[in-house]
Amino acid sequence: MRKRLDLRIDFAFKALFGTHGNESILAAFLNAALRLPDNQKITEVTLLDPQFNKENTEDKKSILDVHAQLEDGSRVNVEIQVNNKHDMEKRTLYYWSRMYTSQMKEGMDYGELCRTITINIVDFRYLSHTSGYHSIFQLYETEEKFLLTDALEIHFMELPKLLIKWRRGEVNPRENQLVRWLLLLEASEDEEITQVLEEIAMQEDQTLKKAIDEWERVSQDPEVLLAYEARRKALLDEKSALKRAEKQGEIIGEKRGEKRGIMKVALSMIQKGIDNETIAELTELTQGEIEQLRRQ
Repeated sequence: MRKRLDLRIDFAFKALFGTHGNESILAAFLNAALRLPDNQKITEVTLLDPQFNKENTEDKKSILDVHAQLEDGSRVNVEIQVNNKHDMEKRTLYYWSRMYTSQMKEGMDYGELCRTITINIVDFRYLSHTSGYHSIFQLYETEEKFLLTDALEIHFMELPKLLIKWRRGEVNPRENQLVRWLLLLEASEDEEITQVLEEIAMQEDQTLKKAIDEWERVSQDPEVLLAYEARRKALLDEKSALKRAEKQGEIIGEKRGEKRGIMKVALSMIQKGIDNETIAELTELTQGEIEQLRRQ
């Protein structure tokens, strides 16, 4: 099997799902993701430029989300993330609000604002409250659980959780179309998944076949490969920087914990009447720190 682009890289994801000519692929994914009944299936999507997030400095260089409008006017933003920046819920709410308010035009009535949906596909475990790989959030009354409005809908799809269920035989891509599409994102690293999906594509799913053929095509395009490799390197650098920051945070936390312990010991020594010089010698605290403890 020839090497194909890793679809978990946002550039490759957008090349397949967010490129003009591939709207039927995006529509099939959204039908599976939004769990739409047969009589409400999406047949057409319009790709939009996600202008709403260009004010974010981090995204000024390249907007790699997939932003689309459905037939009923609903707006959908699909974002894939390989690095956990620990800010997804706030980032999601910010982008959702920008997307929702970007619909508003002069003289427009609030009632004309359409449903706005954010889909986050993440290549890390994020929601510790559940072992489920697909979580959907809306605005509900806290006691009686009735829906206030369907204007807000936020999805989290966690690929590592799905892979666990796949390996345990708890999900079946032949029976579940969302499983099918999400496993496609992992297929570049797993020949077994690739083989299963190619069989499904040949036997029953023409849109999946189109997606695999297009995936193969863009994976051989020299211009696409050049931009893809640059983006992949940038994400690897970002991941390395995040790991360094996390390690530095752990070191600082450990030092603060040690400091608190030393201060507690020094306070106990003060209460026992031990002089400052002895406390300083034993704890390595400064005279100023010891005096501050005496004033507590």
